[in-house]
Amino acid sequence: MNDELAWVAQAQQGSDEAFTRLVESHQTHVYNLCYRMLGEPESAEDAAQETFLRAYQNLHRYDSSRSFVTWLLSIAAHYCIDRLRRKKLSVFSMDEEREDGTVFEIADPASPDPEAESTKREERDRLHRLLRDLDETDRAAVIMRYWYDYSEIEIAESLQLTVSAVKSRLHRSRRALAGMWQEEETPLAQTERRRHESPAF
Repeated sequence: MNDELAWVAQAQQGSDEAFTRLVESHQTHVYNLCYRMLGEPESAEDAAQETFLRAYQNLHRYDSSRSFVTWLLSIAAHYCIDRLRRKKLSVFSMDEEREDGTVFEIADPASPDPEAESTKREERDRLHRLLRDLDETDRAAVIMRYWYDYSEIEIAESLQLTVSAVKSRLHRSRRALAGMWQEEETPLAQTERRRHESPAF
């Protein structure tokens, strides 16, 4: 029995210390999923705390034949989906936005290539904004698959879907995201061209 399963068994028997170890082991994974789902640090922290509270209350339902972190992240995903459906959060960026919708970016002076890092951040924030337009369950499936490398079977178990439904949602979401990304690229490219054109044209 590995340490994690031992901690789970001890926590199921009422050991707060064992549950604390489980929290410490997985709090980053849970927070990151919640942040990618909700897009706000404060909301992600609240959701992560609620996830661990629900896990603690439902430890007796945990099936030890299943990955503990998969079980934990499925709780987080369901909570975030419910929260999104209730509130329909509109913000999916950690940074302040200007009135024209562009993001204030401060390059890390310690970064070996500030320009490249800035580009990565912009692409990441842009992808987060596009994820916002997906159905809540589709968003959860995409995040689990491409950020956490979950198998389609694990996603199906976590979101209580069939494997074929997961495949369909992932396929549809990839096409939707690619289409939205392309739509954003076109006006950006036109703007760049205009910026470098001679005023005479």
